[in-house]
Amino acid sequence: MTSDLDTRTKEFGREIFARLDRQGPVLFTRAWLEDKLMGLGMHDPALKVQLFRFVDTLPYLKRPEEVSRHLREYLNEARDEVPWWVRWGTKVIPNGGVLGQVLAFASQRGAEQMARKFIAGSNVAEAVAAVRAMRDRRLGFTIDLLGEATITEPEADHVQKQYLDLLHGLTRDVNALPEAPLIDRDDRGPIPRVNVSVKLSALYSQFDPIDPTGTSRAVRKRLRPILALAKQTGAFVNFDMEQHSFKDVTLQIFREILTEPEFRDWPHVGIAIQAYLKDTEADLHALLDWAKTVRKTPVWIRLVKGAYWDYETVIAAQNHWPVPVFTKKWQSDANFEKLTEFLLANVEWLVPAFGSHNIRSISHALAVAEKLKVPPRRFEFQMLYGMADAIKESIQSLGHRVRIYTPYGQLLPGMAYLVRRLLENSSNDSFLRQGFAEGLSEELLLRDPRDSGGTANTDGASRNVEQDTGTGVLAMGHAAPHSNGSTLAIHRPPAFVNDPLTDFSVEANRAAMKAALDRVRTEFGRTYPIVIDNKPLPVTKTLDRENPSRKTELVGKVAMATVEQANAAVKSSLAAFDGWRDTPVEERAALLHRVAEQFRTRRFELSAWIVFETGKPWRESDADVAEAIDFCEYYAAEMLKLGTPQHRDVPGEDNRYFYEPRGVAVIIAPWNFPLAILTGMATAALVAGNTIILKPAEQSSIVGAKLMECLQAAGVPPGVANFLPGDGEEIGPTLVRHPDVALIAFTGSLKVALIINEEASKTPGGQNFVKKVIAEMGGKNAVIVDADADLDEAVKGVVDSAFGYGGQKCSAGSRAIVLDGIYDQFLARLVEATKSLTVKAADDPGSSLGPVIDAEARTRILKFIEAGKKEAKLAHQTDLGALAEQGYFVPPTIFSDVPENASVAQDEIFGPVLSVLRAKDLDDALRIANGTKYALTGGCYSRSPSHLEKVKRRFRVGNLYINRKCTGALVDRQPFGGFKLSGIGSKAGGPDYLLQFVLPRTITENQMRRGFAPEAGVGE
Repeated sequence: MTSDLDTRTKEFGREIFARLDRQGPVLFTRAWLEDKLMGLGMHDPALKVQLFRFVDTLPYLKRPEEVSRHLREYLNEARDEVPWWVRWGTKVIPNGGVLGQVLAFASQRGAEQMARKFIAGSNVAEAVAAVRAMRDRRLGFTIDLLGEATITEPEADHVQKQYLDLLHGLTRDVNALPEAPLIDRDDRGPIPRVNVSVKLSALYSQFDPIDPTGTSRAVRKRLRPILALAKQTGAFVNFDMEQHSFKDVTLQIFREILTEPEFRDWPHVGIAIQAYLKDTEADLHALLDWAKTVRKTPVWIRLVKGAYWDYETVIAAQNHWPVPVFTKKWQSDANFEKLTEFLLANVEWLVPAFGSHNIRSISHALAVAEKLKVPPRRFEFQMLYGMADAIKESIQSLGHRVRIYTPYGQLLPGMAYLVRRLLENSSNDSFLRQGFAEGLSEELLLRDPRDSGGTANTDGASRNVEQDTGTGVLAMGHAAPHSNGSTLAIHRPPAFVNDPLTDFSVEANRAAMKAALDRVRTEFGRTYPIVIDNKPLPVTKTLDRENPSRKTELVGKVAMATVEQANAAVKSSLAAFDGWRDTPVEERAALLHRVAEQFRTRRFELSAWIVFETGKPWRESDADVAEAIDFCEYYAAEMLKLGTPQHRDVPGEDNRYFYEPRGVAVIIAPWNFPLAILTGMATAALVAGNTIILKPAEQSSIVGAKLMECLQAAGVPPGVANFLPGDGEEIGPTLVRHPDVALIAFTGSLKVALIINEEASKTPGGQNFVKKVIAEMGGKNAVIVDADADLDEAVKGVVDSAFGYGGQKCSAGSRAIVLDGIYDQFLARLVEATKSLTVKAADDPGSSLGPVIDAEARTRILKFIEAGKKEAKLAHQTDLGALAEQGYFVPPTIFSDVPENASVAQDEIFGPVLSVLRAKDLDDALRIANGTKYALTGGCYSRSPSHLEKVKRRFRVGNLYINRKCTGALVDRQPFGGFKLSGIGSKAGGPDYLLQFVLPRTITENQMRRGFAPEAGVGE
């Protein structure tokens, strides 16, 4: 039967090919010229990339000289890879003047003409005109609204209005036109003439799969009027599908709203399903079951291959997540055919619309429909506006309904869509390129994709090339602990890999986090003791730790150490030092691996404690645990390298260079990364052979106690790690000045760091060494926004940098320095995006921004805000309502027109306060950015290669981020730390960090004995 189906598929394919007009456009016409220009890009990947970058940036360029400069810079970036005529052309691109104006005009008109090829119009009237033209050709349509990314609630409201206006305008005009039976009827009668595609993420600025319930509620509120109008006016609505992380919540919204009484029996609705996703078959089975047993009304399914392949593979690689898509094109094609068969076998409930330009895929659908005796008019084919017109006409000539996916909207936001279409046309795997530009034979183009895969991939055609990190809820590196905690087996991966962040778009992970929060709540109110020599000490004085999201909730009590107990901790650590120093480095590394396994096993529980004690939202808390795991694994691997002595031997003399630990290390950690930073400093000291005293911040001492539990469970010897929570002002001086403390690793405020550094520099009696101080001291970080920046990305990046975890990160972007030409536009969107943030308790999955850490922090931040009101213009301050009394919440606040020397532009606030400064040009922006006493992180959003090069040279910070937020450094990938008054020492998570915890030694041994020396290598 399979052979018969394939034979019939190829027969249909040959018939379609026979009906194609493959002559192409007439010589020297505009269409011919466009095809030739497209062909130049198709066959030169480097040129294609640079031209597409130019096209994407072009709408943002306001002056002719900017157009010339960007074109020259893009082409120069690929000088060694582009054809000779391009290299020559870059030399004659004018800088300005009349020729520059001509070039700018030609470029913009050319881009507009190219956009018109793929975009039907910029307003409803033009969309109606395009629809009329298609109907004259007996082609159906579905209108897709192009627009900027929805990052504010007013933008979401505007999108809703656009859909309503579109439905009003289209139905009024199109329903009045004469009937075209080929596209206006199926085998059962009339079908809607007006067909609109809706992108759900455009209807809610905080669309996020971490909170499917809240996301669904907000989206359905704006979606109901759209569906109600469509139902009233006889239109059809299709739900578009976006990236994989949005898939499940999109399906959830689809099911929830279409089981509401108003829409339950409405058949004129559908959803796009992507064949390149590995889990699509399961989704279709679930939709069939829902349509049959719950809704009891059919829905349409638009089956497409998928348009986000590059994005999905890149995101998976960056996060070390399983790749959700098939990684070979033939696999997606084969799955498309498999799903085609499923849909056509269930047309009573899932009505198919096959979205493809691939003649093999189309022919297979026709063959399956014929075999299953599905009426030809029951299903349809959908293709893209401006592409493959010959194929559309061929299918249409066979008597089948063809619907055109027709985007309309403004040119500026339409560029992203245009570039995707250009990439599709020029892809090596594109059917259109292979079939038309490269002229492959019909037989090759019509072969079974499984045969194509088997012959083209002889090294394992059926195997997906992906990063295989496991399956199920614990698929992101959440492995089980070692069965034997005392094993010395060392995990030596070929290269360090960051522990994957939890993917909260996966329902099982959300359920695990919710269960952990519920479980941790049952443990509220416990008391956590001081631990010395692995023994808890009797508790006398305690500190209450309340939940900053709900200050009436007591998370727990923590013992507060006395000066006597601080001295006892130092004595214990000193006594354990010699034994731990002489412990083989492999055993010390093994301890860190076991600690990492403890973290993995308790990942959701530890995240829950961080949520409750420090007010970090879900993702931030999970990232905290992941970073702690990374520190364990990375420092273990680095110490194994560092622990191998270097030999510089000569005949008769052995020379060995090696490192040994410094001694007792005091680890003084902040509360804002309560597990990660404490773990990072502690494990670096431990694996290097030092003994440690853990002094967590008072505000995060319960999380510190959890680290001590993990150390003990991993088998840390008595005295090697002591847990000493307490008041820093009371026990800090004792620890810093103690003559037996060799090293202090500190992360916190500049004021305290400088005091520690000063006190540690003294050498009291009985201290025969100079203390080592490692300190990370904060920042006043700036993000520069260039005039050509992508505003969708820049606004979101600045909001995330400024308000992520309430701005309570030393890396937070507390200054946005915006070039004059884009300042007002940027500020308007920034304010609305900030207004749209969801301020909630941190344990709510929909929380964009939670509380600050405590009452003292809130009071301090509010004083800065009051000072800022006198120095600058208050552009926005969120109304907190009842939250202001519920917990330690501070309103997200934006100041505009901020003088560069204002306190809010110079002092580290450590809260959700953002200063927006205006710069004349990039040089001015760099001067302002560098004009503070700090040098920790910074960022720049620009699409000018020359400007980015200047920023890289002159923006003097420890961590500089280009076209992304300035927070979220990963161990090894972005070693973290600054200079000036931002830090003392090397970068955490970097290759030289451990050198700060050790001392180098050289041992030289004379092997000569009365003129005799052993041969090299003897006795080794």
